[in-house]
Amino acid sequence: MRVNILQHTPNEGPGSIIDWAESRHHEVYTYHPYQFGYLPTADETEMLIILGGPMSPNDDLPWIKQERQLIKTLLAQDKPIFGACFGAQQIAKTLGATIKKAAVKEVGWAPVHLETTAIPDLPTELLALHWHEEMFELPQGSQLLFSSKYHQNQGFVIGHRVLGLQFHFEPKANNVREMVVNDFPYIKGSILKQSADDILRQAVPQENKEVMFKLLDYITE
Repeated sequence: MRVNILQHTPNEGPGSIIDWAESRHHEVYTYHPYQFGYLPTADETEMLIILGGPMSPNDDLPWIKQERQLIKTLLAQDKPIFGACFGAQQIAKTLGATIKKAAVKEVGWAPVHLETTAIPDLPTELLALHWHEEMFELPQGSQLLFSSKYHQNQGFVIGHRVLGLQFHFEPKANNVREMVVNDFPYIKGSILKQSADDILRQAVPQENKEVMFKLLDYITE
């Protein structure tokens, strides 16, 4: 399977998603539309991964709109799509949901809680990395997948092909360090009140990678 990844900032890479793709013998192609302006076509996309970034789906940038057109086409073709943070917001906005500033900014480690058994064998609570201050409404036809103390809509699943998470399960330890050392000013003002050192001291839970694999397997079965 050809897995096309859309990466939107240098310090938010695919992390364990690459491990999953390699273990399943998929080919990975990574695009950087924010820098180069290129996107894959729907015909050359068998699975789409849309990563996070500092931009908003509400920004008036041509490539952001072009991404949503690609998502729309792939939805019609019933191809698997996974979005993290900005990526989940892009999916939701494509389906007509509103993206808006959240009541509080959430940056750091905090639990998320499972809200449906649609995907089997997931833990009821997981420790996730949050790096956001915008939130999505649940898109039409979706099920709420995860919630947290401060934000109800932390994840959604649509049928057996589409999944979006507002937070991050994909980062490995090196990815977390890269996010923190490059984007540490963004931590200021978070409701979680964690410093850069606090975030770095927290080990990435091993089960996050395991759950990431289960989620990606679910939408590609």
